[in-house]
This record gives sequence, C-alpha cells and structure tokens, in this order.
Amino acid sequence: MFCVRNWLREDKDMKKIMVIAPSKSLSVISNDTKKNAINKLNSIGYEVIFSKNVYKNQLYYCCGSVDDRVEDLNEAFSSNVDVILSAIGGYNSNQLLPYIDYSLIKNNPKIICGFSDVTAILVAIYAKTGIITYYGPHFSSFGMIYGIDYTVNYFLKAINGESIIIESSQYYRDDPWYMNQSEVNKIKNYGLKIINKGVAEGVILGGNLNTLNLLQGTEYMPHLEKIILFIEDSGGEDGNFLLEFDRNLESLLQSEIGSSIKGIVIGICQNVSNMNVKKWKFLVKNKKMLNKIPILVDANFGHTTPIFTFPIGGYARIEAFNVPKIIIGRSENEL
Repeated sequence: MFCVRNWLREDKDMKKIMVIAPSKSLSVISNDTKKNAINKLNSIGYEVIFSKNVYKNQLYYCCGSVDDRVEDLNEAFSSNVDVILSAIGGYNSNQLLPYIDYSLIKNNPKIICGFSDVTAILVAIYAKTGIITYYGPHFSSFGMIYGIDYTVNYFLKAINGESIIIESSQYYRDDPWYMNQSEVNKIKNYGLKIINKGVAEGVILGGNLNTLNLLQGTEYMPHLEKIILFIEDSGGEDGNFLLEFDRNLESLLQSEIGSSIKGIVIGICQNVSNMNVKKWKFLVKNKKMLNKIPILVDANFGHTTPIFTFPIGGYARIEAFNVPKIIIGRSENEL
C-alpha cells in the first residue's frame, strides 16, 4: 500500500484536504500519480489526508460498502479540514444519497469537489442543504504533470470565491496520461462554439449528464426557477455518443426542471465521440424547448483535460454572440 505519511509536508499554516472515495477505490491509482498529486497540492498550500476507508476494495466496482463510504463522507464534514476531494469517479455514488447526514453537512459546510459520477453527491448536497458544491478535479487529477496548470488555476479561483470569466485553454488532452507521463498528446483547442445565440443568467446546475439524470424524480434534484445547465458526458464508442446524449438530454428536458433551463454549456467531448458543430446543431434543432435559449459547446470541463471548476448552486451568465463568454460567480451580485 502507498505510504501516505512519507509524502505529507508538516506545516501548521497549510490548509487541509481530505480525500474520500465515494465510488472507485483510491487503490486503482498508481503510487506515482498519488505522489504527484500530493506534491502538487502541497505546493499550492494544502496538506493531504485520507479517509479511513479510501483504499478499501469490494467485488466489481465499489470502494468498500455503502456504510464504509458514507462513514468517510460524514467524517470528512465533521473533521477539521478545509476541502474534500473525491479520489476518482466510478458508477455508484448515488447509492450513498439516502444515508448521508445532510444536517451534519449543513452545520459544518465545507468545500467538496469532484466530477463525473460524483455529480450525484454534489447535486444532492446542494439540493438538501443549499450549500454550494464544486464540479472540478478529483484528487487523482492533480497527479498530472504536464498540462495541469489551467486546472489548478481555475480550481483555486473557484474555491476562493472569485468571479471568473472563463478563457479556453490553448490545448486539451484526451489520452491516458496516467499511463505514461513522458508523452504529451496535445490537441488544438479552438474554444467555445455557439450553437444557439442569446444571453442568459441563472443558477448553475449540472455535471455528468448520465449521472444527473439518475436524480430525476427524487428529493435530491434541486427545484430552481432559472437554470444555466452545465453538462458533459464521456465515451462514445461505436458511434453512439450522439444517440445517448440526445435521449439523455431529452429526458432531462421532460423532467420537472426542463422549463427552468435558460441556457446550456456543454463540455468538450472525448475524441471517440466524433462530435462536431453540425451534430450539435442537429441535436438542438430537434428539441423545441432549446430553440430559443443560448447554447455553447466545447467548454473546458468533463472527461478531457484541462478543466475549469464551477460552483453548483453558484451563478452564471452566458453570452452567445460574436465572442462567446461564460462568467461565473457564487452569487447573482457577483456576475
């Protein structure tokens, strides 16, 4: 097992990050990636500690039992830490939702950040407590050596409560960087693209589209009047990305929050999805509810890197005109 203690920097002035594993176990991450992540977080002023069950394995796809993972989440909110990071994504963090102590969380608010499957926990916490959560890097994300600066910069801006005008990265990556850190496969990033023109403001809701849809019809989906939807999804093997994204978005539009969506921002897709502007316009054209709202695609978040961090429950203004713009703040007054 990776020895955490050897990599902690003892500094009383450092803030603390606790790493939890609500989906997959931290044991799936290589020791080098863990070491790089700890060193990077140390360098920006954070001591890294790990929850009790973060390394546990269970058959198939879980990090320990539901009780193990809930125990770690509740412990993180009751502990003397400043930030909680998910270790990595997975498939089943929604198993935890009925057992989380939301009163504990409301009385001990902390920054919690992650992406992908962790969408379920982030959105549920916001819905049940009103506390802003953050869609951004996992702990494992900080293990990247080359191309991490953009991610770190926007992570710090977001959790420090800064109002942010999002700028696109010059390049992005869609490669298994954790397998070979010496190879850097950069792809030119041509920035935000406009699918529908317009301007809209509202509360940010979103994350991974597939996971967000799991909350439909439950008490864990927020009730909001004006939503700016930030969504992304992974994969797309066999040419099915467009089909899957289309029906998943349609399902969300038909749900109780559909009429509240006033604008949409979609993250950069992985290369295997084979998405382009023509396909996005085809998808939108067939949804009457979307015809009159601004829509931007190819924003820096999701399953490519680097990514910016956005606050679920924060506010956003999107401007989809000649030079598209995304402005993010923690309150409406900050836009």
